[in-house]
Amino acid sequence: MSALFVECDENMNHLPKNFAGPSAWLGKDMANNPKAWLYQLTQEDILDLESAAQHFLSLGIDVGCITKETFPLQAFTKHAKTLIHTLLSGVGVEVLRGLPIQNYTQEFTATIFCGLGAHLGSARSQNASGHILGHVRDVGADANDPNSRIYQTSQRQTFHTDSADVVGLLCMQEAKEGGRSLLVSAESIYNRMKAQRPDLLQKLFEPIATDRRGEVPEGAKPFMEIPVLSWHKGYLTVFYQRQYIDSAQRFSDVLKLTPQHIAALDLFDELANSQDLFFSMQLQPGDMQFVYNHCQLHDRTGFLDWPEPHKRRHLMRLWLSIDGDRPLPECFKQRYGTIEVGNRGGIITQHTKLHAPLN
Repeated sequence: MSALFVECDENMNHLPKNFAGPSAWLGKDMANNPKAWLYQLTQEDILDLESAAQHFLSLGIDVGCITKETFPLQAFTKHAKTLIHTLLSGVGVEVLRGLPIQNYTQEFTATIFCGLGAHLGSARSQNASGHILGHVRDVGADANDPNSRIYQTSQRQTFHTDSADVVGLLCMQEAKEGGRSLLVSAESIYNRMKAQRPDLLQKLFEPIATDRRGEVPEGAKPFMEIPVLSWHKGYLTVFYQRQYIDSAQRFSDVLKLTPQHIAALDLFDELANSQDLFFSMQLQPGDMQFVYNHCQLHDRTGFLDWPEPHKRRHLMRLWLSIDGDRPLPECFKQRYGTIEVGNRGGIITQHTKLHAPLN
């Protein structure tokens, strides 16, 4: 794995002038070339995934304990390895399409999703309850409540990163309208911002407080102080959730945002929402989307749901830590607990016990 860039700027701590690798893509190019990120499952792939799921379920083990050994893939192992390369060293996103979940129970679908995840990395807890299998849907949470998680509402999330190396989604049910998945490259935002306002770009490499939204590890502050952008050992890593940055300002002992910080964050948001930088997709039932969290941001448009409970928008989610991944700076310990490659990420508190709820 290598970080590709050209000619460094001596006046800005040796940061690259421009990123030029495969992860520095433009949204307009990705939209016009779905072959760069969309993989159609073959019948052989599907049969292999189904066979592995049947084997695992015959063992009577909780889905939260699934491993590569208990979910034995054959032919699809090769593509799983290719997928890891795509995430860590390629464009950083792939959608696997064609899984016939209409023929499966929810348990069988979750088994395939978690089993494939086990071949990519180790699953991480997504909340203080220790859920390694998350469920993304509108549960009526108040988006204005500083302790709410935005994904539990129907509102647009805005571009952000999650607390893991890789984020996986499996679409169970689409909304009646909206709910499109959006992606943007952090390296492309950097390139554009470096050209337009290098003075504001510098502010994003300074510590900025992000609200923990009530999920606070023992002995930690209710917020983290991690830069939006970090340059560490040849890699540009992004960490961002604007709503949580704004809500962190409610704490008395927090680093206060200066007018320059706010201007930098506003420009970052503006560029992320540039029509030529981001691209969107509508995930279909059965689609599995995997996104590399350190070099791009993801978002979801607001949506109108179905009135019938069984038809409402529902996605399963995985957070994964990947062997062979990039090193992260020390400040990420505030979020990940540890920055050990292959064993980092997730939300851990003193009461966390890992499990995989199917509902």
